[in-house]
Amino acid sequence: MTSPSDQLVHDPDGGMPRLLEIMRRLRDPATGCPWDIEQSFATIAPYTIEEAHEVADAIERAAWAELPGELGDLLLQVVYHAQMAEEAGLFDFATVVRGIADKMVARHPHVFGSESREKSALQQTADWERIKAAERGARAGVLEGVALGLPALTRAVKLQNRAARVGFDWPVIGQVVDKIVEEAAELVEARDHLAPEAMAEEFGDLLFVMANLARHLGVDPEAALRGTNAKFTRRFGAIEAALAAEGRKCTDSTLEEMDALWNAAKRAERGAG
Repeated sequence: MTSPSDQLVHDPDGGMPRLLEIMRRLRDPATGCPWDIEQSFATIAPYTIEEAHEVADAIERAAWAELPGELGDLLLQVVYHAQMAEEAGLFDFATVVRGIADKMVARHPHVFGSESREKSALQQTADWERIKAAERGARAGVLEGVALGLPALTRAVKLQNRAARVGFDWPVIGQVVDKIVEEAAELVEARDHLAPEAMAEEFGDLLFVMANLARHLGVDPEAALRGTNAKFTRRFGAIEAALAAEGRKCTDSTLEEMDALWNAAKRAERGAG
């Protein structure tokens, strides 16, 4: 006779209770999966970040058939952390759900409360940040709570946005561009005269100001770089295809030949557009 747990685990319509039970069973010290039992918050965190990026990748590629699976993988990460927390007596999945539900209600008084919905998306964003600041507390630092685990460019923009809200920001784009020129010159000087550690620091300073320029232009630097990565991959693939048509590989050609093929691929893309 099958147990209620087995029935739930094998019920395709079991929903969230089924997924929670599967994770509980995987982590069972006596009968679970040895790999799953050994994991901790620290070892699972990189997978959580990876799964979030895979969701973003599916969206970027408009791979809608893949998106449910990627979202499921990300949901599993939440369930995994909640199960480990419950085992440690910290909190459980219901606490996670209640917390996010309460937060959404509190941060949308124009939907769930008495505030008017007659305001712009920009004003709603400002109100959202005001509520978040109140939640952090009056004594919290301006930059507190910006997650360390974010992609570096994304975190740079968030830090700059926080600083800008208290007036620490260049008022015009021209000043940001001037700073880019200054930081680029310092990077060249570091290359010629300073240690590798100093060069890395100067390179970081340049990237930080580039992220600031993206913010002033209303550009998501992560999305912009993903687009450029995709463009590079596409055009380099065109180089490889052109050489393969001649029975050659990149290692059989010169930089000048590959550069000419790159420019041909670029012209073809622009012509197709």
